[in-house]
Amino acid sequence: MSDTKRYTRRQFVRTTAAAGMAVPYFVSAAALGQAGAPGANDRIHVGLIGCGGMGRSNLANCAKHDDVVVTAVCDVWKERCEATLEKYQATAKGYGDYRELLAQKDVDAVIIASPPHWHALMAIDACEAGKDIYLQKPMTLYLGESLAVKAAVKKHDRISQVGTQIHAGENYHQVVDHVRSGNLGSISVARTFNVLNLGAEGIGNDPNCDPPAGLDWENWVGPGPLRPFNPLVVKDSFTHSSFMAYSGGWTPCWAPHIIDLPIWALGLGLPTMVASSGGRYVLQDAGDVHDTQETLIQYPNVTLTWMMSQVNSYGFDLQGKPGTGRRLGTYFHGVNGTLYANYGTYKIMPEGDLMKDAPEPPKSVPDSPGQEREWLDAIKSRQQPSCNVFYHHNVNVPIVLGNLSLKLGRSIRLDSQTEWIVGDDEAARLSIPEYRAPWKFPRQYLNV
Repeated sequence: MSDTKRYTRRQFVRTTAAAGMAVPYFVSAAALGQAGAPGANDRIHVGLIGCGGMGRSNLANCAKHDDVVVTAVCDVWKERCEATLEKYQATAKGYGDYRELLAQKDVDAVIIASPPHWHALMAIDACEAGKDIYLQKPMTLYLGESLAVKAAVKKHDRISQVGTQIHAGENYHQVVDHVRSGNLGSISVARTFNVLNLGAEGIGNDPNCDPPAGLDWENWVGPGPLRPFNPLVVKDSFTHSSFMAYSGGWTPCWAPHIIDLPIWALGLGLPTMVASSGGRYVLQDAGDVHDTQETLIQYPNVTLTWMMSQVNSYGFDLQGKPGTGRRLGTYFHGVNGTLYANYGTYKIMPEGDLMKDAPEPPKSVPDSPGQEREWLDAIKSRQQPSCNVFYHHNVNVPIVLGNLSLKLGRSIRLDSQTEWIVGDDEAARLSIPEYRAPWKFPRQYLNV
């Protein structure tokens, strides 16, 4: 059991009150119960942790189904919590601390849409509380966290889904079909990118100030490093990505959706080496993240690259409309041809006549009812959905190791069997986060 759970109810209330942390706005009478898995014909009782835009969207996509009832919502910002609660007030209770939500008996599963620096701890605590999890991306910010979440899901036999919604889209499915068909021939390299031009002004330079009434800043920061409040940090998930300690920067924001495609289509496991370079060259805003990053991800038989820019939006063959804007894509370079794709379209460029007799690829990916519905169905069947943490760990690891490589200025090597860093004691040490007291990283889930 993680350290955050070693409290009696009386100790918890006393501790949170002393720390200035929010207590629940409404307290369940059965707050210390444990939820069980619903049967095939039961309604699934869903709770939400983190009432920002993405969390509300995930919750709405669940709540529209007749076999779902929303029973709890939680946010450390009272205004956001109450605004979300208003929509589900007939069935749900509101909380200011996620641990109280997890203690609620009539919650089977939780959507975790908190800031990324909270993801690992909340996911592990949810598993320990017997809740199935829908975890928004990025899965975690550290290698140690990724391994710990995976171990907790396995130990407590929980259903998990990571919120990379585009994975469920038909365009991605068709790309996977083409790659798996072999029509492109042997593929030695795949390239991915996401670019956007914020200009030197970036997200702006709002000054630090006092937190607004109703926002428990201490609890928002939680296990992360404490800093003065700035409205840009909490504005939305996009702006929030400019603050490294709480988001990991722009690569964890964008890459989970994009490198997912080649890792999935090519059946890549964990990389053997990750090397990343870049810096903060242009941005002059209130954030602190790099605006440029180039990452090389090595597998036994494939090289994968990732390119990120926040200060230039040229999109290569996927440029689309003129002017600035977000552009993204994936290239698969095969002996017979190249396929390039973004979220909504793809195109194949043959190498001469090498693909003129290529057959239509067979369908290899089942149709998806959508990420959230997949998760709900899996809760009933007890079979993991497509973007469970065991799969998404393969997507998450290159991202967190890329950020670590950029920080250290050198490549990182990984043993794919032990799933741990080799030959670099400093990198291995930095892969296990040190949480701010009283929060503690649950090391019992690491076998390193």
